[in-house]
Amino acid sequence: MKDQGQRRSVIGILGGMGPEATILLMSRLLAATPARDDSDHLPLLVDSNTQVPSRIAHLIEGTGVDPTPVLIDMARRLVTSGADVLAMPCNTAHSYYDAIAAAVRVPMLNMVELTAQAAHGRSAMGPVGILASPAVEVTGVFARAFEALGREVFYPTDRDGILGAIRAIKSGRADEALPVLRAAMVELAGRGAQVAVIGCSEFSIVAPRLADSPLALVDSLDMLVAACVGFAGGGTSSSNTGVTLTQ
Repeated sequence: MKDQGQRRSVIGILGGMGPEATILLMSRLLAATPARDDSDHLPLLVDSNTQVPSRIAHLIEGTGVDPTPVLIDMARRLVTSGADVLAMPCNTAHSYYDAIAAAVRVPMLNMVELTAQAAHGRSAMGPVGILASPAVEVTGVFARAFEALGREVFYPTDRDGILGAIRAIKSGRADEALPVLRAAMVELAGRGAQVAVIGCSEFSIVAPRLADSPLALVDSLDMLVAACVGFAGGGTSSSNTGVTLTQ
């Protein structure tokens, strides 16, 4: 709870990728913030830009427009509007993180690195399974984050099925994604993983329905929520909030 008169840090959210995941981030932020009144909650500036060029088309298919300029424009608008820190609830879009973070004068939370740190803490040995868009496998964002911790990552072999599950959730057919995700977790466990990362914010939408997982699950959206709350509370060191910042 903030002291009377203490200003809350403003969280700027680069959203719309997808819109339901953006709303889910806001909902989880609301639930995670101790509050007695409206003013105790985190002030948010949200750009739910559903017109960001497809990350899948650009990264996997090689046919789409590079979304980097649009993402940078979003970040700069949020900062101009008063954001003190930026958050982006899309793991695939973290393939463009370095360019976005370098273009603004405020810190930007790195959801991928935060998630890697949390998963490493849950299980300090063995490979880590990644449930995410094949695009993050192509760009290696999770692989690099875990490599820095001395860990190996691997992905489900049914990449088409995983991509289909993401598209099913985006189109309101979440039930179709669950068998794919459950089969993927069984496969990852069979290959030696003890922990898996929910590395796609669409999968965060259905994560509460995966309680029967054979793996310990670390949801990247929850890690971003914790970092936002920690930053707004005034703590920014990895020792007390797990926040990874780029200035």
